[in-house]
Amino acid sequence: MTRIALFQSTTGIEPAANAAALTDAIEQAAAGGAEILFTPEMSGLLDRDSQRAAKVLRAQDEDQVLAACREAAARHRIWVHIGSLAVLSDDGKVANRSFIIDREGKVRATYDKIHLFDVDLPTGESWRESSVYSPGAGVVVVNGTPVGKLGLTICYDLRFPGLFAQLAESDADVIAVPAAFTVPTGKAHWHILLRARAIEAGLFVVAAAQVGHHEDGRNTFGHSLVVDPWGEILLDMSEEKGVGFADIDLKRISEVRARIPALNHRRPIPEAVIL
Repeated sequence: MTRIALFQSTTGIEPAANAAALTDAIEQAAAGGAEILFTPEMSGLLDRDSQRAAKVLRAQDEDQVLAACREAAARHRIWVHIGSLAVLSDDGKVANRSFIIDREGKVRATYDKIHLFDVDLPTGESWRESSVYSPGAGVVVVNGTPVGKLGLTICYDLRFPGLFAQLAESDADVIAVPAAFTVPTGKAHWHILLRARAIEAGLFVVAAAQVGHHEDGRNTFGHSLVVDPWGEILLDMSEEKGVGFADIDLKRISEVRARIPALNHRRPIPEAVIL
């Protein structure tokens, strides 16, 4: 049995304040016996004002939030999955990048969000991630974490089951889905999609989420979840900020897959015939 922690936050527009909240969450997670802490998408900065955000964006090696989390992970001897940070990339745009930090404070792996959210919502909200962010190009599974093989995704990736199938076929044990879901889409799809992905892949899904009303004016759905391979919800943090805990048993994966061995039954899908 492995104890994990999730941080459900209302990230703001000041990286220093967000770094302080993260390091406090790391301390709480370690004190609660967790071996790894999962944080939401955009844990270091959440600001829809691109001009204001540009003033504080830094390259990965210069990011103060990443540095603070690495130091805290080493001090408290705990792994940390930073759901994502906005960091400057070589092409002049920004990467929405996840980080896996071990208990020595070393960055073991990174993942850049592949699928970018461009949409106009009936609420009047409009999002154009592709105007600011560069899409990632690689699928990432990290070996040797406290939760075994950890597959990485970010938020909108949730809507693309092919990515989760590839992570499952790469022998992931757990898939992380850090997010900043809007309230309307969260109410409609969050629980359904996360449970479906866990069931389809036959593994655990851990989804740390942003929640509440943010400094930049947006509202996020919350409900950070841990879902087991059968689709059962082990943790739902509702709309409460803070650190939550769940205990997961990786043996549950083989038990569920023995009952429904869908991964063993996958066959190449032929090209569709249009009649």
